[in-house]
Amino acid sequence: MRLWLKDSERRPDPVPVATDDRKAVFVGTALWVVALIVALFVPVADGLKPYILTTCATGIALGLVGLAYTHRRHLRR
Repeated sequence: MRLWLKDSERRPDPVPVATDDRKAVFVGTALWVVALIVALFVPVADGLKPYILTTCATGIALGLVGLAYTHRRHLRR
């Protein structure tokens, strides 16, 4: 097995697969919403509740930013 091939010996790169990244971002954001709802009703240790809620809210906010970005990117294609 050789670690380096000359350009003339290489096969052409495969064509990139067209995907819809919006679905994956939407599912991830929906899971953060579910985690926030669960965190609101499940009792946890006194000092941890604000951190858990902040983490869920940050996940939702970043998911919405990602959803806007992937939607704009999808429209440009």
